[in-house]
Amino acid sequence: MAETEAQKKATKKWNDANKAHRNYLSSRGAARSFIRNKATEDDLLELRKMIDEKLKE
Repeated sequence: MAETEAQKKATKKWNDANKAHRNYLSSRGAARSFIRNKATEDDLLELRKMIDEKLKE
């Protein structure tokens, strides 16, 4: 379905007002994609260690 001009304008307005949240969502998606599709066992072990340290903070 094609996006109307009003929808495009609303989307741009939301994007402009929510840059930090968009960046957060983009980074989170990239991290999840990396873990699911590209991470090696060594990567996963390193990430587990980093996550455990972050959770202790």
